[in-house]
Amino acid sequence: MSSIPFAPRPGAPGVVPALPGTRTATGTRTAIRHRPLLRKYEVMHLAENGDLESFSRLAPAHPAFEDAFAAFARGTLFETARGRIAIEDLLPGDQVRTLESGFQPVLWRGATTLVADAPGQSRQMGRLTRIAADALGIARPMPDLVLGPTARLFDAGRAAQKLSHGAGAFVPARDHIDGINVIELTPISAVEVFHIGLPQQHRILAHGVELESQHPGSLHMLGLRGEVLRLYLSFFPHIPDFSALPPLRHPRLRLSDMEIAGIGVA
Repeated sequence: MSSIPFAPRPGAPGVVPALPGTRTATGTRTAIRHRPLLRKYEVMHLAENGDLESFSRLAPAHPAFEDAFAAFARGTLFETARGRIAIEDLLPGDQVRTLESGFQPVLWRGATTLVADAPGQSRQMGRLTRIAADALGIARPMPDLVLGPTARLFDAGRAAQKLSHGAGAFVPARDHIDGINVIELTPISAVEVFHIGLPQQHRILAHGVELESQHPGSLHMLGLRGEVLRLYLSFFPHIPDFSALPPLRHPRLRLSDMEIAGIGVA
């Protein structure tokens, strides 16, 4: 895994700076040894006995890790068996509404912190996406919906159905940014983002919009090996056997996939 130099803002939460260089007696700076950019990831999950457990630890700021933790901004309201609940108040054990299987239990909730324009990180990991009310149709969303950088929306359009050979596909919310109805936000301070895992991949409802629940997908596609893969798997104690995890119900596509295929997105 390549090392990424990182010099966070003073006091920036959830990030660890690179190791500093040293100077020789003549004042010449020696070669700097960097460690990878790290993030602090937080997990809450249901134990096998039904207890609620939590932990946090540092791990690489690798796309596979970030994808699992950074989908929903604070204030995102989910439809649950107890009414609308904001993501920051949603706990493992709560029942959220899905489009395929009614109410399903939250087994896992992850969180991390974003800092805009922190050196060394990908640009998108310091940005949010705001979808204006009615941008995707009547009451879709209602009210405005603010999402994290790794959120995916369900697309049931003709192009998505044709490419997926099914009901549709999940597409990154960022792909819909048009500067008018869907805009990019740059937080002025550190912000917390979340994700939730259910027994399998589901279409979950927030603000009238169908969003993807957390699912690692195929492990061979994560781009992780050895100790880093074992570290990644350790963040999901509610999945004791990844080989038994149900596969994705719906594929993940990009809007550019439809354009390349020459299929209209309407």
